[in-house]
Amino acid sequence: MLSIAVGLVLLMVLAYMGWSIIWIAPIVAGIVALLSGLDLMDTYTGTYMTGFVEFAKKWFPIFLLGAVFGKLMEDTGAAKAVAYQITKFIGKKRAILGVLAASAILTYGGVSLFVVVFAIYPIALALFKEANISRKLIAPTIVLGAFTFTMTAVPGTPQIQNLIPMASFKTTPMAGSVMGIAATIVMAVGGYFWLAFREKKMTAAGDTFKNLETMEESATSESDNLPNWLLSLVPLLLVVVLLDVVKLEAIPSLLAGIAAIILINIRQYKKFIPSINEGAKGSVLAIINTSAAVGFGAVVTAVPDFKHITQMLLGISSNPLVSESLIVQILAMITGSASGGMGIALQALGKTYYGLAQTTGIDPEAFHRMASIASGASILPHNGALLTLLAVTKVTHKDCYKDVFMVGLVIPTIAMIVGILMAWIGLI
Repeated sequence: MLSIAVGLVLLMVLAYMGWSIIWIAPIVAGIVALLSGLDLMDTYTGTYMTGFVEFAKKWFPIFLLGAVFGKLMEDTGAAKAVAYQITKFIGKKRAILGVLAASAILTYGGVSLFVVVFAIYPIALALFKEANISRKLIAPTIVLGAFTFTMTAVPGTPQIQNLIPMASFKTTPMAGSVMGIAATIVMAVGGYFWLAFREKKMTAAGDTFKNLETMEESATSESDNLPNWLLSLVPLLLVVVLLDVVKLEAIPSLLAGIAAIILINIRQYKKFIPSINEGAKGSVLAIINTSAAVGFGAVVTAVPDFKHITQMLLGISSNPLVSESLIVQILAMITGSASGGMGIALQALGKTYYGLAQTTGIDPEAFHRMASIASGASILPHNGALLTLLAVTKVTHKDCYKDVFMVGLVIPTIAMIVGILMAWIGLI
């Protein structure tokens, strides 16, 4: 058990220091193996690589198509057109709400989190400048809009965190709709009120918008040369409708979305090949990062004493949704990846929890939704998506992590508890 603790702490600290999980995951997995008395090479070539490859084999097509879809939305200007129109409709004085809504709609439409960050930031910068709101709140606002409820709780979201549990629990993206809506309300409303409270407090203290001396980008809210926002909305709606209404699988739904973007923006045909190429490259990095985390998790689960840990967590409550949520949340925190942590948990215990669904009478949809919600309630300082966001927005952990912690960890954890209570009273 000490070997597992040492490995988890090492992985978290090194990731926090900025070291890539692609190479630290196998190294730390090797340390866990040595401390546990496992054969080093057998563990690496067998256990670690099996976990790595199995996750990549199962999920790479969706990572690939999702990244291509998002990159085409970004490069054609479609994502920015939709975001600009939403913020314009809501109004410049309600900059936080506008950025929140734009981030949420893009994410729910299937645009990857990383693309949302790049598409939304210039608009957020302009709106926050005009409303004179501290730019320290830009990152927490994007976290709330893109990294929380639309990623994990809103029924039907095509984000990977809502698709992974389907294989374990034989469910659909709409699983646990009532629970998901309740958790969404807690995260969205609670997070927005927190950010509005922080805006007033920071403004009263004189902490308002200011450009950093190192910033080179211009804060502009103009919609010059952007495509029609209504047409740009079509691919997003198409993916959601095909996935949730027509009940197509994720791969054909995303393919249809990609085809729609190409047809609508056919005049920009010169951008298509470079965009698809860049999307494909980005998907490789994303899947390898996540697979590396899953491979590490496979080694942890192979340690003999891991069974004692899982038995302890499985017995922490008579309600298996509690243990499932805690296991997924803890592993997502440790790995710095919602999908990676969930992948580790369900790879090790997915069959167990599906069996519990059959024996306890709890709907498998409840297990699906709680795994998804718990995976997102996990944003610690070393989270990979957060590190990318801070780099793009040019702020530090010191500037904004207090607010990220509230909207990305504390409030989603409250939503997780609400979801469990909803299932307990039979509202699934």
